[in-house]
Amino acid sequence: MRVLLVEPNTALASMETSQLHAVGFMVDHAASGHDAVAMLKLYDYDIAVMELGLPDMEGYDVVRRCRAARITTPALILSSRASPQAKVKAFSTGADDYVTRPYDTMELTARMQAVIRRSKGYSEPTLQAGMLRLSLDSRDVSVNGRSVHLTGKEYMILELLLLRKGMVLTKDAFLNHLYGGMDEPEMKIIDVFVCKLRKKLQKAGGENLITTVWGQGYMLRDDAVGTDTTAPAMDLPVPAEGELPPHVAARATSRDARGSLT
Repeated sequence: MRVLLVEPNTALASMETSQLHAVGFMVDHAASGHDAVAMLKLYDYDIAVMELGLPDMEGYDVVRRCRAARITTPALILSSRASPQAKVKAFSTGADDYVTRPYDTMELTARMQAVIRRSKGYSEPTLQAGMLRLSLDSRDVSVNGRSVHLTGKEYMILELLLLRKGMVLTKDAFLNHLYGGMDEPEMKIIDVFVCKLRKKLQKAGGENLITTVWGQGYMLRDDAVGTDTTAPAMDLPVPAEGELPPHVAARATSRDARGSLT
């Protein structure tokens, strides 16, 4: 799952990023409210974890601006402010949960996963599409009860497909989810990962679960059944970046230069 951590304290952000990495989250960092809003407009995050005390605006304002811009990314406030008034204000501006510091890492990650599940329409910690099941807690994957052993990247691809079930995902979306703009390989690597993932699911009895959509990307259909007779995917261009902080604009520009059709 993909997280935007909004935290102005560099040391604290580094520590929390390491904690989230250790439990399987991919993390991007924003140190200010303006950077956070720009990144949430550009990238498709599963959740934003946000400090209230930012150098240019309050975390409340980040949430409020995002909701006004119809950005539906779930927001979890992570702050040392423990007053009921702070929590009520956070929820009234559109936050989905509130965790106070100091916190237990297991509780924080469990609440993050719960917020993400609810935002995708799941009430249980298991994602399912037809015969396919994926447990967000244990990271176990099965088809018709048969366990499927995946690598870390294969799991992340399948998790993203299930969380976006019924939606077409471009190769660039997968690259962003897997690498977050850091040391990204060529887009063709996504075809390799998907091919290996398909073979493992097929070996467990899951025929044609992942559909290739011509000229767009890959999709896991809502019923997770059907025959994949479509042609290999091609990449869509990256959306316009708009007004972005320099480090975000550089990442998007780099990806544009690499994103020609394959």
